[in-house]
Amino acid sequence: MRHGKKNKSLSRKTAHRNAMLANMASSLIEHKRINTTVAKAKVLQRYVEPLVTKSKEDTTHNRRIVFSKLKQKDAVTELFRNVAPKVGDRPGGYTRIIKLGNRLGDNAEMAMIELVDFNELYNAAKATKKKATRRSRRGGGKSASGAAAVSTAATENASEKTGDSSHEEE
Repeated sequence: MRHGKKNKSLSRKTAHRNAMLANMASSLIEHKRINTTVAKAKVLQRYVEPLVTKSKEDTTHNRRIVFSKLKQKDAVTELFRNVAPKVGDRPGGYTRIIKLGNRLGDNAEMAMIELVDFNELYNAAKATKKKATRRSRRGGGKSASGAAAVSTAATENASEKTGDSSHEEE
């Protein structure tokens, strides 16, 4: 029975699994995205996210904790120097897993795991979406187009003069 075992073994012994995750995490930090199997991507996501959280605060203690997990000085430097400033305002969810289909040969489910803030395609689309402002249905206040507010006001004035109650709430 596997009661209380929260880590997936990935059919590997502990030393092999830890070495593999450290290497995959270093590759992810260096290249910003890697292709792997879905199972490994999910385990890697749980392995990397706390390290990125630690990197937000650049202290010697945090660097040593991250180095004890990654075991590569270049990856630690990249994480603290380049990755941490980009994700500083994000409250978690630093990685994204995108399923790619099955691998030829053994039909294993493949996925791409990437650092969220380093994908220019998704970030460009979201930057344009943020510019759209929320407009009220009443037509008052600051509206995106002044003509729409003027035409709304004109129709309200016309309905008041004619006594039309179609615009009023019942």
